[in-house]
Amino acid sequence: MDREMVGSANRGRLNVEVRRHGASAIVTPRGELDHHTAELLREPLEACVGEISARVVVDCSKLEFCDSTGLNVLLGARLTAEAAGGGIHLAAMQPVVARVFEITGAEAVFTVHDTLDAAIAE
Repeated sequence: MDREMVGSANRGRLNVEVRRHGASAIVTPRGELDHHTAELLREPLEACVGEISARVVVDCSKLEFCDSTGLNVLLGARLTAEAAGGGIHLAAMQPVVARVFEITGAEAVFTVHDTLDAAIAE
């Protein structure tokens, strides 16, 4: 896996790391994804879909919280990626984050993987 840091953002409660793995981009948000931090994820996701790869894996293993604003960022990125012929894959969701997707039914529109390894193997 190419561990080159493509981009990062860090402002308090959310840090976002982006790296390449073959033709895919792996985006790893760390911390809390909410109304105050959503732009920190939106910008790298849009860059990945537009510049790096239409296939983006979001490694949710370090994501501690996600509210409806964060969910909308991911849903918007999904639509953009699908329009480009790709997709957004979610991997390794913590139970508190998975619950948001379950309650809203959003898990049905994403490809969800139990682990990052499973997501990048596809």
